[in-house]
Amino acid sequence: MTPEQAVVTANEAFYQAFEKRDIEAMAAVWSHGIGSLCIHPGRNAVRGWDAIRSSWEKIFRNTNYLEIDVEIISTQVNGDLAYVVLIENVLQVGSGGRRVKALSIATNVFECMAQKWYLVHHHGSPIMN
Repeated sequence: MTPEQAVVTANEAFYQAFEKRDIEAMAAVWSHGIGSLCIHPGRNAVRGWDAIRSSWEKIFRNTNYLEIDVEIISTQVNGDLAYVVLIENVLQVGSGGRRVKALSIATNVFECMAQKWYLVHHHGSPIMN
């Protein structure tokens, strides 16, 4: 598998964990370092795995259903760092039954550590139509 394929596979694992609302699968994708950073669309930056995990747990707790389609715009690998830029098309059904469709552009940055790619930065921004 090429480094680009490995990064795309890691990116797919992130979105599978997100869509399935699986915090343990999410934990396997993310770097647990204090420098990890997550910016959910329209939210402030969350730093460090413990805070990032809490943010995902809150999203998962308040969501009954998620469907996520992604369109990769660019994948770049440079040594032990890589990024994927993509469009996220998200259908979310909240715990109260409210359906929300959201379109975001996201950048996911991965770092290769011990021959495995880990997510170290996720930044999603809403696309306004």
